[in-house]
Amino acid sequence: SKMTVKAVKMPCAAPNVYTKVPDGGWGWTIAFAFFFVEALTYGIIKSFGVFFNDLMESFDETNSRISWIISICVFVQNFTAPLSTVLSNCFGHRFVVMAGGVLISAGMVTASFARNVVDMYVTIGLISGLGYCLSFLPTVTILSQYFDNRRSLVTAVASTGECFAVFSFAPAITALKEQVGWRYSLLFVGVLQLSIVICGSLLRPIVIKEQEEVKAQPPEQPMETKYMLENEQTRTSIDSIDSGVEITTSPSNVPGKTKAEPKSEKPKEHVQLLVEYNSTPPEPKTKLLDFSVMRDYSFICYAFFGLFATLGFFAPSLYIIPLSLSLGISKDHSAYILSAMAIAEVFGRVSAGWVLNKKPIRKIYIELICVVLLSVALFAFPFAYEFWGLMTCSVFFGFMLGTVAGTHIPLLAEDDVVGIAKMSSAAGVYVFIQSLAGLAGPPLAGVLVDTTQNYSSAFYSCAAGMVLGAVFLSLVRPCKAGLCRRQQQRAEESAAGFVPDLPEDFIEMDFGKVENSGKGGVGT
Repeated sequence: SKMTVKAVKMPCAAPNVYTKVPDGGWGWTIAFAFFFVEALTYGIIKSFGVFFNDLMESFDETNSRISWIISICVFVQNFTAPLSTVLSNCFGHRFVVMAGGVLISAGMVTASFARNVVDMYVTIGLISGLGYCLSFLPTVTILSQYFDNRRSLVTAVASTGECFAVFSFAPAITALKEQVGWRYSLLFVGVLQLSIVICGSLLRPIVIKEQEEVKAQPPEQPMETKYMLENEQTRTSIDSIDSGVEITTSPSNVPGKTKAEPKSEKPKEHVQLLVEYNSTPPEPKTKLLDFSVMRDYSFICYAFFGLFATLGFFAPSLYIIPLSLSLGISKDHSAYILSAMAIAEVFGRVSAGWVLNKKPIRKIYIELICVVLLSVALFAFPFAYEFWGLMTCSVFFGFMLGTVAGTHIPLLAEDDVVGIAKMSSAAGVYVFIQSLAGLAGPPLAGVLVDTTQNYSSAFYSCAAGMVLGAVFLSLVRPCKAGLCRRQQQRAEESAAGFVPDLPEDFIEMDFGKVENSGKGGVGT
């Protein structure tokens, strides 16, 4: 008798089951959700500077102490990336992102009632920082699972949410502050970020199952494959048929039959195992965090690339306005330079996604070219001495920054790095390593500026870090190719000296003896 259980699930709660990566479908909804998650996470972080002067006046603190709010937030966001991976593998991406949205909103709303800067360190730095990690990383991970050929383009376009958020949030929050003050404005931002919960509810899990070719067979199977294995005490016949697998153990076994003839002797053990196609095999247990990626030399090189390249992401956005003011450029024109950089970053993200979407193309090499050009842009800033020179450098840097920032995490899913199977664990470890540079980058640049009394030193240090990142990125593909060759050699060696792995009950496997006994059985 068979029992059929029919489960009724909500449309948005059930996982999507595909025989291959859909490269679309519900993935477009995931991309839509990722756009708003980007806007409500990184977009808010980049726009938080509009509160700096208000916080310094209210708490009577210096600029450096206020800047630690965002530094702690970014550090916690990246440092807790492995925790995000573990929770996503344990509870699912949807639950983790929704929990992250609650933490972000709770931290920001609580910060609106802060009485000193230490309260801001805890509320925005720790609580919201953890929420940012739980919201962003699982979203970009599951988005990569829904797309294959279009992965680079879709991810790049969806990641422009933070760029558009800078355009809209910064002036909107500034106007709101003039009406209700910074505390109510911060409260409004916290309530707005609660919509991340809605975005997280749209993240339906995806299951990829290869389609099995099942052919209907008549009752009599004309072609059967039989393997006769004999040990000292018993003979076992394994009939491998399209409809299942039958194993019979008895004192005598006649080829072509699957039932033992009864005898007056002591009854023997009879074991029958039937595996049907409609039975569901047990799914392999998913590792909460797969540290095997740390044994992959290509991933290690890519992680070092992320570590050093992150040093180059901060200087222009933090020091472009002080640099322009030191050159005698007005505040209004300095703001135009920063806006132009943000606009160029949008085009850079879209362009990189479009180029990487082309086939055949080695994406790791395109990323390397973009990183090298980004290093050139950083070196060019100190040589600009007037408005149009800085504007040109900013536009060039913004464009190249968009090509790298929008693709460096999704590129982990490519076979040149770790592949889509290990994307989740690799992203957690990768972002965790980035957190070290995220915490040390801004203070290091600040120390150099204070020591040299020249903002150009910050750009030089970031350019040096970007160059080191390019060196490690250039080693990713050779390391991967060498690893593949070693695996192929080991596979060939193991195939040449292959020895069947038999159960403990079986001592030897003698097909010749089986054939002779079979012929004898037919003759009698």
